[in-house]
Amino acid sequence: MTGVIIVILIGLFLLLVEFLLIPGITVAGIGGVILVAGGVTWAYTGFGTTAGHLTLLGTALASVGIVILALRSKTWKYFMLNTNIEGSVDGKIDETQIKTGDTGVAISRLAPMGKIRINGILVEAKSTGDFIDQKKEVIVTKIEGSKVIVKLKDNTNE
Repeated sequence: MTGVIIVILIGLFLLLVEFLLIPGITVAGIGGVILVAGGVTWAYTGFGTTAGHLTLLGTALASVGIVILALRSKTWKYFMLNTNIEGSVDGKIDETQIKTGDTGVAISRLAPMGKIRINGILVEAKSTGDFIDQKKEVIVTKIEGSKVIVKLKDNTNE
């Protein structure tokens, strides 16, 4: 009878692994079903109808108990990663580093959004309307929170 219990417990463990850890139908699930069914069949054929009924009832109760225990939130608390992210992003540009009138270079094409480098700082910027090609000089026209609005620098006036 000890062999029957061991076979059924291994089968229940494999079914638990199948349902909770491995997605889809895998060898663990198929093996679990075969072991549980084989254990109950072994109890019926080897130990009689009464032992078979008791084994089937015990297996059913153990299955329900394992599912209830596994689905409780406190059970998985020990397996979860409990970290808190305490940083935040305020999204504002530091006006001591970038201000209206500063000039920079387009790192990517602004169509109308893209990356620019101003005062050694890489930021995302928005063109005032025109597309600005890569490596062109730009000038900051406005800063709105985390948005830097730029236009193409006109080099003809200098």
